[in-house]
Amino acid sequence: MDKIQEYLEHIHKLLHDNRIPELRGELAEDSLLLQIHDELKIIREVLFAFSSGDFSSAISIRGIIPGCLKSLQAHLRHLIWQVQMVEKGDFSQEVRFMGEFSTAFNSMVQRLNLSLSKLQEKEETLLDINNKLRKEVKRMEILRESEARFKFLASHDPLTGILNRRSFIEMAGVELANAIDLCVPCCFAMMDVDHFKDFNDAYGHLAGDEALRHVVRIVEEGLRKNDFMGRYGGEEFILFFYGADEKTGMKVLERLRTRLSGKSITVGTGSVTIHASFGLAGSNREKPEEKGYIQRLIDDADTALYAAKMAGRNRVMLYNPEQETRRHSVISNAYQDSGLTEEDETL
Repeated sequence: MDKIQEYLEHIHKLLHDNRIPELRGELAEDSLLLQIHDELKIIREVLFAFSSGDFSSAISIRGIIPGCLKSLQAHLRHLIWQVQMVEKGDFSQEVRFMGEFSTAFNSMVQRLNLSLSKLQEKEETLLDINNKLRKEVKRMEILRESEARFKFLASHDPLTGILNRRSFIEMAGVELANAIDLCVPCCFAMMDVDHFKDFNDAYGHLAGDEALRHVVRIVEEGLRKNDFMGRYGGEEFILFFYGADEKTGMKVLERLRTRLSGKSITVGTGSVTIHASFGLAGSNREKPEEKGYIQRLIDDADTALYAAKMAGRNRVMLYNPEQETRRHSVISNAYQDSGLTEEDETL
């Protein structure tokens, strides 16, 4: 009876104590007790591994309890795999072996799947909206570019890219009004490409267009920071020099004339040097409040240009009233030789 009690106490310790009891004396010699001891020891180790989340332990013993443990181990391994699949976005997983936990797990997966579907719908809607917005932004950019292009074409010469006559006069008016308020001198200059008709006749109009672009490039590169130019018409160009008296304006024009004469243009198999004549008029000679003041300055610069051409071209001339008298005299003589009058020419 005492021996049975010892057996029971040993088994009880195997089931309840933290440490595994040792078999000693006669207990260690009992083969049945030794077998029970070893199997309970294995079961303890497997359950301890389960409690720490380790389901990899091999269960080598047989019987109802080890069988249940093996089945539980297989289910738990499969459950881990299912959770991993859910983590990757597979919401088709279902658990059927853990009662209330299975119900809760399956409900959670279904809710996740539903939430994901709604998010995907919203994402598709947002993508659609985003694509529409991108298209609208692109359309607006095209419209803005077109509008800017139209504004540029309306205010600039399409051949050379510089200001056209109307825009030049408007801009010069603003700059001149500001200069007058600040008592800053300014100048207007007219430029005419020498013998341009002969150039066109010799090399063609396409070469003539390239020649005009060449002239504009060279002249613009030589302008000061606040100076600008525009195309007045044909081969004539107009320039505005801010903060320049007549002496400074003459120096600027002479520099531009020299730059242009020093750079040739390639035509066919050869190169041609293009020259230009310049006329200058200062803004400090007339009262700025006078009607048609800007046009008067432009006309004066044109008179000086005419004098430069009459003097042999490829030179710079400053306006003076005597040039105007000589110009009218030359024009009148030309009309007399032709049998016409200035009034006839106007009609």
